[in-house]
Amino acid sequence: MKDADCIHFLQWALPRLGFRWAGFRRVRGQVCKRLGRRMTELGLKELSDYRALLEKHSEEWRQLDGLCRISVSRFYRDQGVWRWLERELPHELERQALTRGEFRLRIWSAGCASGEEPYTLALMFALGETPKRYEPAILATDADPHLLARARRACYSRSSLRELPATWRAAFERSGDAFCLSPAYRTPVRFLAQDIRRDVPDGRFDLVLCRNLVFTYFQAPLQAAIAGRLTEVLVPGGLLVLGSHESLPEAVSGLVQERPWLHRREMT
Repeated sequence: MKDADCIHFLQWALPRLGFRWAGFRRVRGQVCKRLGRRMTELGLKELSDYRALLEKHSEEWRQLDGLCRISVSRFYRDQGVWRWLERELPHELERQALTRGEFRLRIWSAGCASGEEPYTLALMFALGETPKRYEPAILATDADPHLLARARRACYSRSSLRELPATWRAAFERSGDAFCLSPAYRTPVRFLAQDIRRDVPDGRFDLVLCRNLVFTYFQAPLQAAIAGRLTEVLVPGGLLVLGSHESLPEAVSGLVQERPWLHRREMT
């Protein structure tokens, strides 16, 4: 498959799934390889044949949607963000706990892929500088059941752990070529299959991490709609963390930007 042909196909197909081509430029090779494997499974040689199949069989769009999900992830990704959370979050916790009269932090990791982000949160609360009196309840969601199955197994390659603080790596046990997170550190995390394009979890959250997904790969109208839902599920004063290179649509209201990647829900 020629790169130019795959680009042309993706520019046609991605908007129909709610994605935007601009977000896929740097990762198109990964998607094109998956697409080539899918065409081989179907016995198709040309992208024009696959496009014709999509137009005739609507169920194939679900397969294509899965091929377009980018699952690049690792522990402690964007170290500056994690250092800030470890240093400053205790003060936020204390303020919010006093307001609610409790010491339980409700967190949502949206688009958690194979679990590195929510488990990094669990490790931060267990091994970082955050006061141990705060009990995190971490909900992690993703649309891909295969990634969620990997997340529940909690076994990773050495490269996935390379950015973790050295002292945190003791939380993993060697199993062949993999490093598996000890069960004690998995306890605060609950996984749920959910597509953020259509659903958000029940309840309200003190902290929501929605990084390197919605505001990178989705179209602007869908970004705005999801940003509104994220705002609604945050408690007043709650925090929304984006990817370090992401930004919210201009039309979003109810959030105050405190850092390029950090927004707080207004108290009103």
